[in-house]
Amino acid sequence: MSALVTDAFRLNVREAQGGSTSNTLRKTGFIPGIVYGAQKENTKISCDIRDVEKGLNQTNFYTTIYEINLGGKAERVLAKEVQYHTATDRPIHIDFLRVAKGAKLHLKVPVVFLNQEKCVGIKRGGLLNIVLHTLDVTCSVDNVPDHIEIDLLTFDIGHSIHTADVNLGAGVAATHPERDSIVATIVAPTIQKE
Repeated sequence: MSALVTDAFRLNVREAQGGSTSNTLRKTGFIPGIVYGAQKENTKISCDIRDVEKGLNQTNFYTTIYEINLGGKAERVLAKEVQYHTATDRPIHIDFLRVAKGAKLHLKVPVVFLNQEKCVGIKRGGLLNIVLHTLDVTCSVDNVPDHIEIDLLTFDIGHSIHTADVNLGAGVAATHPERDSIVATIVAPTIQKE
């Protein structure tokens, strides 16, 4: 389960808004952002771009509960969306969602595949074809998983892994259980004849 992470972001509450203010922030190493949700008023912030880029390098960036300081008050948030510059691919804006204790969340959680090197089907020459890199889940703020593990050890060529087959963990459920989607398959290698 995801642990509460504190002091991950250096940020400030900001009053000014608009294009010129945002550009000035970006030139000083900060990006504009907003904290919203939990039936509270939206709060405009500026956030150190280095903290955002560091977070984006973590697979669990969007599933980690962060505790941030907003004008002297501690708030629990999830990183909800990051917007990028079209030419440089650097972050230019970030949205955080406030999360109240006990709240239900809908998240996309990364899938991690274990024992690929020991998988029966892969050892026989098969290939892992990943269809879904994340799964849509619903859970309480206290049960947010960092990732979902799928052990491939016993899977052979031709085996398909469906969302219904995946152990999501205690307190975590598929957001759309009626869509029994394929997560991955072990496929036979394709051989090209000369």
